[in-house]
Amino acid sequence: MASNRIGRINEEIQRALAALFRELKDPRVQGGMVSITHVDATNDLRYCRVYVSVLDKSQEKDVLRGLKSAGGYLRRELGAQLRLRYTPELQFIADDSIAYGAHILEVLRDPTKVKPANPANENIVLEDE
Repeated sequence: MASNRIGRINEEIQRALAALFRELKDPRVQGGMVSITHVDATNDLRYCRVYVSVLDKSQEKDVLRGLKSAGGYLRRELGAQLRLRYTPELQFIADDSIAYGAHILEVLRDPTKVKPANPANENIVLEDE
């Protein structure tokens, strides 16, 4: 039952931070397309890992520095919105799961690497092609 509560809190933190990211005036964060892929708070709600994905990988380190710099502001605003006993300390971590998923999709669509499970489907043309 406690894990369900933490899951709901994680979703609320993710939703609130996504709204707060749009309000940040730091040019390092504004310059790149930033997405929150996952939020993981500890059971005591003292710490929260925020997994962030950046569209342009060359700006990833700058975006993470900008988010770390704005961490105090984000934590204060998060505490005002969520009304928890403890507002978690935010730790921003780069996440490349979106790029990894795109790579897997590319590999699966390559006919030289993946053979169809049913040989009768070999001549089927997909809509994308």
